[in-house]
Amino acid sequence: MTSILVTGGTGTLGSLVTPLLRDAGHDVRILSRQDRAPAAGVEYVTGDLVEDEGVAGAVAGVDVVLHLAGGPKGDDVATRNLARAAAQAGVRHLVYISVIGADRVPLAWLKSKLDAERAIAESGVPWTTLRAAQFHGLTLAMVAKMAKLPVVPVPGGLRLQPVDAADVAARLVELTLGEPAGLVPDLAGPTVYGLGELIQGYLGARGKRRMKVPVRIPGKAGRAYRAGENLSLDGAVGKRTWEDFLAEHLSQ
Repeated sequence: MTSILVTGGTGTLGSLVTPLLRDAGHDVRILSRQDRAPAAGVEYVTGDLVEDEGVAGAVAGVDVVLHLAGGPKGDDVATRNLARAAAQAGVRHLVYISVIGADRVPLAWLKSKLDAERAIAESGVPWTTLRAAQFHGLTLAMVAKMAKLPVVPVPGGLRLQPVDAADVAARLVELTLGEPAGLVPDLAGPTVYGLGELIQGYLGARGKRRMKVPVRIPGKAGRAYRAGENLSLDGAVGKRTWEDFLAEHLSQ
């Protein structure tokens, strides 16, 4: 039996990963910023990665750390604090979820992800990092918000390769229970879509129509997206399609 600390264990991905680890017979501890009572055999510990509060206690005595916690900023700081504590505690495997294009798309939040990756790799703890594409749920939230506009702007050349969170969770469990493997192949969805296709698919499923206007993403980020630097055509591929996800979600 392996003792595993999961950061971000109450989030979208963590809520899928945690029961899989428990069902496999492993002890799971979740780091949370709020006090929580133990539930379903899961231990909760309180701490704040960015403020470096409670982190040493959270990693004490665990074999593996699965780092899923993230946000719009501060991922680099949080990960450095976690990686340092993991090294001091003698953790034998540190697993991290990152984003495809972290090393190629010049956006501030992706730079933070890349810096977090480097903190993991330089920690001295054996490590594994998986870069994943945008989740179906986040893609849906984005296109649904855009579809509320009377005229929908469609960035030209912007393509996405959305992946199902459950596919990512299953892969992370496999990696967490395996041996440290460094930077593993990216995980993306089975199909590449233009953003206009995703918006039109959503509008069609909802029985709506909107005028769409092409726009151009400026600067280096725009060039990176048009070049497909956020895609992974040679990596691993998730099973669940955007169409299946959309049909199931909109039928609820």
